[in-house]
Amino acid sequence: MQRHLLAALVLALTAPTAFAAAPELATPEGQLVAMRRIQCSEVDGRPATFYWKGSAYSRVPGEPDRQLFKVEGMNVRTCGPMPGSTNKAEFRLFSREILLYEDPVTGEVLRTWVNPWTGKTLEVLHVANDPVNNNFGLLGRDGKPASYPFAVSGTQWWLTMAAPLFYTNPLGGDYQRFVGGMYHVTELFNFFGQVDDLGNTRADSAEAAVGWQRISSWLPWMEMGDRVGLLYFHTAGRKLAKWDDLSPTMKAEIAESWPEYRNPPPINDQRPNETSWTYFKGVMEARKPVP
Repeated sequence: MQRHLLAALVLALTAPTAFAAAPELATPEGQLVAMRRIQCSEVDGRPATFYWKGSAYSRVPGEPDRQLFKVEGMNVRTCGPMPGSTNKAEFRLFSREILLYEDPVTGEVLRTWVNPWTGKTLEVLHVANDPVNNNFGLLGRDGKPASYPFAVSGTQWWLTMAAPLFYTNPLGGDYQRFVGGMYHVTELFNFFGQVDDLGNTRADSAEAAVGWQRISSWLPWMEMGDRVGLLYFHTAGRKLAKWDDLSPTMKAEIAESWPEYRNPPPINDQRPNETSWTYFKGVMEARKPVP
């Protein structure tokens, strides 16, 4: 998760915070409780759903940017105790997510796509990552105290986060650091909401609006190989009151292709995380003829 979409968060904001307006954020434990209320619920196993919409664009040197797709995504998740932790504030997020690629004019979900650079008609492989899980603790992966810095202004809070990723591409071979082809992606997240929601004792979850941006190399199903250029995604959305508030388009696609996405993974899920690249690899491997 590896980091993906809304589920993986590397927090980068270091702006001053007005904790006097939000006393529940004054301690690391308080910040974790707020994060859990934003991400899911204080109740173990209670589901929450995020939904977002926007567009995907290409950037190639020497030509104008192109809007290639409209996109819409969802992430259904829940939270539970962090395995091995004795601190009740620490938690683990369990989720699965979808991103649909749509016609930039009609908004119709694409089944095939004509690559404007190669002229080839290609099958569109939408994102269906399951699971996308993540730990939220008092210590980071480097063993140092984790920082969950909130910014507060008046009655509003927000978080700005970045996840720059650079590691061996799961679709490549053993010599990528010598010949190139590394997995190179940056995920950008923004969360917004009301300060009162962070310490609200009348509810177990906080409302939140969200922005998600992504900068990446070409998608593998686009068959662009090592052509120069990149993709960027620009979207916005929110935490839904209930799963049924998803768009009719998303609900129809889930009913047809991914019925398990009505619910999050169980809070004892121990599977390795999925990415759009590993998902693509799995689909391709499944299509290989049996020897």
